[in-house]
Amino acid sequence: MISKTFTILNPTGFHVRPTKTFVQTASTFPCKITVLNKGKKVNGKSSLSMLTLGIAVNEEVTLEIDGEQEEQALEALGKLLTDIHE
Repeated sequence: MISKTFTILNPTGFHVRPTKTFVQTASTFPCKITVLNKGKKVNGKSSLSMLTLGIAVNEEVTLEIDGEQEEQALEALGKLLTDIHE
C-alpha cells in the first residue's frame, strides 16, 4: 500500500466535473483506492462517496492505494487532484 497527500488547487474545489473524471480514471485501475479528507474515508471509485467529502480549494486530500498498478494510479489521480483547469 502507498499513500500521499495532495492539496486541491482548483479554485472551485472538487465539484461534480472533476469528481466524475477522478472516478472514471480510478476505475481503470485494478487496485483499491481510498480517499481521506477531514477525517472521512471513502471509496475513490464511487462518485457519490467522493461528493460527500465536499472537498474545497486548498484542502488536503490523502490517497491510499493498494494493489496492482498502485504507483501508476497514484501518479494519475494525484495529477487530477492538483489540476486547476476543471
